[in-house]
Amino acid sequence: MTAPPVPGTPSDLPPARTLLARALRRRCPSCGGGPLFSYWTKMVSECPSCHLTLQQRESGYTLGGLWLNLLFAELVTATIFVGVIILTWPNPPWQRLQYGLPVLALCTPIFFFPFSKTLFLALDLVFRGRDGRS
Repeated sequence: MTAPPVPGTPSDLPPARTLLARALRRRCPSCGGGPLFSYWTKMVSECPSCHLTLQQRESGYTLGGLWLNLLFAELVTATIFVGVIILTWPNPPWQRLQYGLPVLALCTPIFFFPFSKTLFLALDLVFRGRDGRS
């Protein structure tokens, strides 16, 4: 006879694919509830539906979302740069790249910011569960 799942354990959570899909919609990864943002960059402290704490108080926790945001912005910028070079070789539009890529590198993190926060929360739930333990 098996014991029922303890609330807050990883078995209590939906599959990782569901957590990530909900996070990409800027919803609570755990229950799909929302809204989680009062402004584009201002996240509420807990989910209005399941009361999951969204802003952890652990030292360095916010760095995860910022790291994910920086990684995404750099990947987008580098991919577009390499793609334009390959597609337009032997005469790449150097002047357009010189002005366009810095603008893209500055705008991408602003656009992706709320997604990076919810995605990092979803990744944290996948690896540590709701109670924050491995």
